[in-house]
Amino acid sequence: MKILFVSSEGLPYSKTGGLADVIEGLSRALVEAGHQVSVLLPRYRGNKIASVLFSGVTVALGDQLRFPSIAEPKSPGGVHYFFVDDPEFFDREDLYGDKNGDFPDNAERFAELSRMAIEFTKRVWLPDVIHCHDWQSALIPLLLRRQHANDPGVRSLPVVLTIHNLAYQGVFPRGTMQKIGLPESLFTADALEFYGNVNYLKGGLIFADYLTTVSKRYAQEIRTPEFGSGLDGVIRDRGDRLVGILNGVDYAVWSPETDTFIAQKYSASNLQGKKACKADLLKAFKLPEENLERPLIGIVSRFADQKGFDLISEVCGELMRENVALVALGTGQGIYEKIFQDLAAKYPERAAVKIGYDNALAHKIEAGADMFLMPSRYEPCGLNQIYSLRYGTVPIVRATGGLDDTVQNFDAAAGQGTGFKFEKYNGQALLDCLRTALSVYRDPAAWQAVQANGMAKDFSWKTAAAAYVSLYEAAKRARIPRAVGTSKK
Repeated sequence: MKILFVSSEGLPYSKTGGLADVIEGLSRALVEAGHQVSVLLPRYRGNKIASVLFSGVTVALGDQLRFPSIAEPKSPGGVHYFFVDDPEFFDREDLYGDKNGDFPDNAERFAELSRMAIEFTKRVWLPDVIHCHDWQSALIPLLLRRQHANDPGVRSLPVVLTIHNLAYQGVFPRGTMQKIGLPESLFTADALEFYGNVNYLKGGLIFADYLTTVSKRYAQEIRTPEFGSGLDGVIRDRGDRLVGILNGVDYAVWSPETDTFIAQKYSASNLQGKKACKADLLKAFKLPEENLERPLIGIVSRFADQKGFDLISEVCGELMRENVALVALGTGQGIYEKIFQDLAAKYPERAAVKIGYDNALAHKIEAGADMFLMPSRYEPCGLNQIYSLRYGTVPIVRATGGLDDTVQNFDAAAGQGTGFKFEKYNGQALLDCLRTALSVYRDPAAWQAVQANGMAKDFSWKTAAAAYVSLYEAAKRARIPRAVGTSKK
């Protein structure tokens, strides 16, 4: 099967979050399964071009014409990557915004990406299915079904849209319709209108042949007002076409048996190297060796409300009284950066933080920590808890989204389970869960059991790729779009 991915970011060329990892891992797994995969990305600053396939492609965005190119980088083996090259739109320091917030022309930038994806299918490579990722490419199914409805070459191309995080929807003022060249007839409840604004993701949800999100639990959660971010009515309306497929991870990159960033490799059958990794992690954060005897909690995250940092800030004082050590890596909301900085200042022998992102240090935390903390308010899938399982770093998570799907609560009596979970979103529930984990940590045999259980789990991309192929086939059988009825907001 010929599959075209369209995304705003993807490794090895661009990354702000887990979406980029998914693009790389899933596309590679599909190729390994015998399929042909092309990935279309914007060409951001620093991305080098090997050749230009089509220059000056005409794209109408409202009253203006733009002339981006379709270019090809030197692709890694197997997956073919292509760029939409428009320096004015994409040659910037960051992908989506700067210190002042989102770029004011994001609506036009990613409308161009969607329009260029259709031009790509006509000029370069006609796929069997288009797989769109998040709001930045969600206009593609709408454009195919409405503006290209009479184009025999592309009008019936099947489209699958994946929701990686429903909180990000691409919502813009009504005037965006004119800016991106869409008629007012599409500014309706059955298309793009969303409480007086334009919503790119909503258009994709309505017009795509099939919808996916990145865990089974999250697929259920987003049908509810609590997690639906205003689109739960639309999602319930399309519930028969929504499938939860758990993300995979790339064990060629994230495994203690092969990791080149860690002090000593180790495996489930021989955990000796993990102690060396813990010592190396303490050294990286300039914490004393005496912490080798303490349980070491690791965090790698965006510091934001979504990730549960309001809960961490609520209980961090009580947590530190449990005689633990804590290392954190991340960046985000200033209030949470300061909380970790203050914690490190108050407990300089047991707590440390690095503000920013450091890939090598992230690997060291996965390998060297004893526990990994992810108390998210919501988590569509999450990858770090899956990495942690493979590294024998026991995850402590809230039972939501992909965290609930991937972590099994440890039952000491039965010796079964891979981590520790709590349900209620409050500081006391988090603290109780942490204390349960610490009590198990003090029993070496029980702790080794939970480590071994987690390290035995397989969340590779192979399973997810097979599920997507089945969905692509279903989308091909459903090429005629459903009759669009009245949708709830």
